[in-house]
Amino acid sequence: MFIDIPSELEAALIDRFLPPWELDGSFLARSTMEEYRTELTVTPRFEETAATLHHALAGEGDGYAVLRLGNLAKALGVDDDRFLRLATGFAAEVAVPFSPFPRWPLWKDIGVKVDKDPGKSSGIGYNAFHMDLVNGTLPPDYTTLLCVRPDPLGGGPSILSDAHAAVARLSEDSRALLAESAYHYGTFFDLFGVGEEYKPFPILDGSDPGEGFVRFTAKMLERSQLSQAHADAAGELAEELVRGQVSFMLQPGDYLIVNQRRFLHGREALHSGQENVPVADRRLLLQLFLRARAGDGSAA
Repeated sequence: MFIDIPSELEAALIDRFLPPWELDGSFLARSTMEEYRTELTVTPRFEETAATLHHALAGEGDGYAVLRLGNLAKALGVDDDRFLRLATGFAAEVAVPFSPFPRWPLWKDIGVKVDKDPGKSSGIGYNAFHMDLVNGTLPPDYTTLLCVRPDPLGGGPSILSDAHAAVARLSEDSRALLAESAYHYGTFFDLFGVGEEYKPFPILDGSDPGEGFVRFTAKMLERSQLSQAHADAAGELAEELVRGQVSFMLQPGDYLIVNQRRFLHGREALHSGQENVPVADRRLLLQLFLRARAGDGSAA
């Protein structure tokens, strides 16, 4: 769901000053969340917009949302601290913002590096469907991406797919294989707030169909040693994810929030010629992770 910010709310937020945030370990401090909420809920039409956001991400909603914050980004500057605090305030309405990477601040830069593995988030190639921190026992409930600059050459649409809908289209035999603890991917070190390493793990990590995480990353098909049967089942899932995908281009100020218990995400390849684009002009996203509050329906 794309959510436009009402003009009345935009005008009020331009003049709204949120103080610098404080962290409690790797999580946004409760005092900061309360302060932001106090400031924002008295802003005209904020609660209405927050309710629309909640509906999009949970229950019968789409499982993802794109907040169109472009006008605020233009007015304040997308790299202005005030704008980033407002985006953080919206995120805190959904769940608790945190950084699992101690070497990064709350928001992590995802730029473009032409010499990086093309399939990585900062690479220039196709970034296949995946969930973030797939091998942690407590992966983020939500992953979010704030667009600072799209690819100036016009490539790199975001892609999303309903993971549970894709699973439902598989055979019973394939689902049984995906529910076995036979999968693994990546390394696990120097991480906060995402539990312990989960290895091996089941792709279908829930007691009931249609619930829980679908712990999948297409990269495991090439970079993990799997039995032929388990690899085939994961390959079928990868095909169904592509079959059911939606894609769109994020524009400056667009804020994508993805419920990782329902959707997997990725990105199409950037346009060729990235080596000719100055680093300061290349695609740039900021990433923030969210942990569901205790008692939230999305919580583990």
